[in-house]
Amino acid sequence: MKRQDFYYELPEELIAQDPLEDRSSSRLLVLDRESGAVSHHIFKEITDYLREGDCLVINDTKVIPARLIGSRIGTDARIEVLLLKRKENNVWETLVKPGRKARPGTKISFGDGLLTGEVVDIVEEGNRLIRFSYEGIFEEILDRLGQMPLPPYITHQLQDKNRYQTVYAKHTGSAAAPTAGLHFTPELLENIREKGIEIAKVTLHVGLGTFRPVKVDEITDHHMHAEFYQIDEEAAAKINRTKECGGRIICVGTTSCRTVESAADEQGVIAAKSGWTDIFIYPGYEFRVLDGLITNFHLPESTLIMLVSALAGRENVLAAYEEAVKEEYRFFSFGDAMLVV
Repeated sequence: MKRQDFYYELPEELIAQDPLEDRSSSRLLVLDRESGAVSHHIFKEITDYLREGDCLVINDTKVIPARLIGSRIGTDARIEVLLLKRKENNVWETLVKPGRKARPGTKISFGDGLLTGEVVDIVEEGNRLIRFSYEGIFEEILDRLGQMPLPPYITHQLQDKNRYQTVYAKHTGSAAAPTAGLHFTPELLENIREKGIEIAKVTLHVGLGTFRPVKVDEITDHHMHAEFYQIDEEAAAKINRTKECGGRIICVGTTSCRTVESAADEQGVIAAKSGWTDIFIYPGYEFRVLDGLITNFHLPESTLIMLVSALAGRENVLAAYEEAVKEEYRFFSFGDAMLVV
């Protein structure tokens, strides 16, 4: 299967640059994965497509303000550091721009010395390990100095950091938001509960590897980066009970999908567990847990559009995307949503 099989034309003006004032007022395209039929709605109408006895699976990871702008000590050369994952104590794996100015031994100052870092090693794909030094609590300093790590296709400045967080974000650790969840409000979640729908919270810390472009022609040659996930006893019980009673598992976002599919055994039973997953879902994959998916519109030729195609069929998905372009839906992180059932 070729990467080019998942390409579609997208006018640049359809890339959403800012979040809507009301999270749940975004548009919703509903795709029937069997027939390929589509219909158009407002996101808050998602309750019309959820049934009593279903279980909604949400990813409660929290994005860290991982983008730091500093200067190389001794030269004042501007350096941008993106925190990817904590390796140990104060050592982080990072993406540094420009990398040529960040050789081992390089020292960087952030916030007039409030935070300093030293490059201690260069690892896979040129990422840098940086050891940070500071006084106080790292998370508080990061909240003060860091910016949200918005994707490069968003060029507008984000006025409110919380708009790149879900309303249920809890466990800190992501380098990017699970964007399908950005459409939910506390009121909408309460309406869903009142309808008799379970909500199971899982955690997957989103790494930038998820959004890394597929560069190989054969998609099976693509290497997925590993991401940390966790499912507790309560969430596992809710999901298993729903399946046993004939309800549907509707995942909010590709990250929730990848979490439950990684944690399931051959019979689709979920165990409470934590670990690292590099699962790559593309057409031909047999879903063990998932019955439906709430997701945003994804980049052409990305692993994310491949995952949606595994659920609904490549032809159905590309036809739905063509319809969304024609109807001028808003695309990507701050854009509109799709429900696949």
